Amino acid sequence: MVRLAADENFNYVIVRCILRRNSEVDIVRIQDAGLSGAGDPAVLEWAAREERVLLTHDVTTVIQAGNPMPGVFEVSRTVFIGLAIDEILLIAEYSLEGEWEGRFATAPVGYTADFASKAGMISSP
Repeated sequence: MVRLAADENFNYVIVRCILRRNSEVDIVRIQDAGLSGAGDPAVLEWAAREERVLLTHDVTTVIQAGNPMPGVFEVSRTVFIGLAIDEILLIAEYSLEGEWEGRFATAPVGYTADFASKAGMISSP
């Protein structure tokens, strides 16, 4: 099961509902890890070191070239909460360890790209 980290501004209702649906999901909020107010590079470094896919609502602040990239799953604030929960659980329960390293995905899942492509460092085919 993939380990998750919820960005500081990530919807806590989604986190609580994920844990209600599956109490075995390993999800930590950034503020519970002592990183409240920390900059994006520190959050990415911690998530990479802890091997956690980062959940966020605003990927533009976390994708920065040259920083460790543990994997980022962006959940739009306009996505229905139930759909967001379903998709995060799908990722957590069925992904292989290390599968998301250097990858980026959005909810609803329909677009997945590697970090370099999303950051504009290379063009997507």
